[in-house]
Amino acid sequence: MKFGIVTPSFNQGAFIERTIESVLAQQGDFEVDYLVVDGGSTDETLSVLERYTGRIRYVSERDRGQSDAINKGFRMTQGDVVAWINSDDTYLPGAFQAVADAIRGGARWCFGDCRIVDEQDARIRGFVARYKSGLARGYSLRRLLSSNFVPQPSTFFRRDLLEEAGPIDESLHYAMDYDLWLRFARLAEPAYLTRELACFRVYQRSKTGGAFQKGAREALEVARRRAQPGERGAVARHFLHYAGLVAVYSLLDLFSSGR
Repeated sequence: MKFGIVTPSFNQGAFIERTIESVLAQQGDFEVDYLVVDGGSTDETLSVLERYTGRIRYVSERDRGQSDAINKGFRMTQGDVVAWINSDDTYLPGAFQAVADAIRGGARWCFGDCRIVDEQDARIRGFVARYKSGLARGYSLRRLLSSNFVPQPSTFFRRDLLEEAGPIDESLHYAMDYDLWLRFARLAEPAYLTRELACFRVYQRSKTGGAFQKGAREALEVARRRAQPGERGAVARHFLHYAGLVAVYSLLDLFSSGR
């Protein structure tokens, strides 16, 4: 089995080395084709990437944004299992082996839990992670339509499923992962792995941390677009969930650390 892992990157020199090391540290009975797709960073990113010449592949050129970079990376990598990890997130030890076991067991896509961390890798917002884990344990397509609880850094999928569902929608800037999960869900039920596979970093400058309301709004619009006529109730629940999350995250921002 081979993993095709993509990291879209732009001016994340402060974190990208941790991302790279978390990929290279994975051990097990699999191969990894790892590609960093950089959008022409002007910070220290390129000097970090150069230190890993021969251990990873990378390209650095202007692109049309994160979704374009991810799609480009999928086209440029090999591997029957693919995923992307953003340049400020990390994988946890043993993640790839756990995924390999699930895929060999017949899963076409799978996801696990995700630890939320701050800039110093300290665990934060544990109640948010536990809440999403609770939703994941009762997975259904209707539940997924009502809440975006599948964590992107902890999600892996077969390349043939991606080819069947189609590429990431490049018109989306925040909820492109959620849109892809909903398309996957129409084709196959995921395997949920009851363990942490990755760390998702939240800080004020991060796209999700700094613009949560925009991301939540885009996810709501994705749910509306992907829902079928008999699933409007799930979308209504998504709206209520959206309103609640905006309120919670506004309070977290108000009281800063949220630890």
